[in-house]
Amino acid sequence: MPEPVLLSVDDRGIATATLNKPAKGNAYDEDLLGALIAGLDKLHDDPAVRALVIRGAGKHFQAGADLDWLAKAATYGPEQAYAASMATTTAMQKLNEFPKPTFALVHGACFGGGCGVVCCVDVAIATPAAIFGLTEVRVGVAPTPISTHMVHAMGLRHTRRYALTGERFDAAEALRIGLVHEVVAADKADARLAEIIDQTMLSAPSAIAMTKDSFLGANGLKLSAREMSLLAHESWMQRASAEGKEGLAAFREKRRPAWYK
Repeated sequence: MPEPVLLSVDDRGIATATLNKPAKGNAYDEDLLGALIAGLDKLHDDPAVRALVIRGAGKHFQAGADLDWLAKAATYGPEQAYAASMATTTAMQKLNEFPKPTFALVHGACFGGGCGVVCCVDVAIATPAAIFGLTEVRVGVAPTPISTHMVHAMGLRHTRRYALTGERFDAAEALRIGLVHEVVAADKADARLAEIIDQTMLSAPSAIAMTKDSFLGANGLKLSAREMSLLAHESWMQRASAEGKEGLAAFREKRRPAWYK
């Protein structure tokens, strides 16, 4: 089995974490989340690492949760179900509070937790053909592990719309609502990312770390253990509900869910 997350660090100290489940649109499960958490922990205190780029292998950046895994997780007992939701919550928290500058280059589908990743990085670039969606509610689950990060990135007003309607939207709309910073042609996106990273390399590493920590801490944007526990609890409870099971079944059977009239 290929590694679910590929890590590399170049000579300048630019780390790249490539989400590596292209056959499933890099949809996340416990293995991918565990690998991402381990990678963030490994890079966190390495003084040679100056920045982190998140990419997706294949046609898509990140298509949200693996629905096969969600269906399996819906059968877990309370302890295991809570742990599954805590993995998502922890991965997002660690990325959001990572002490080095973080970047995402988004192409193809970016749904659910993929949008959560984008909300948690410092700089997000999208290609014009990228498609976004906070689609959890469409399958009867709640995006609580990424809820705080969505509000931080897009503001409550935009989050309320897209997290409740589940609508898909394009890169231009993602730019308008603040989910991404720039939309750049696919053949120029890597070069533009390199330009921004090069500018960031002029900034002192400890000053960056202090600035990020201050921004988040002074504005109440760092999650406490209690807050993370509540978000994970809400997540698994909704996933295990009758709606959660019906939503997944409807999606897999390509039909309208029972609540649609």
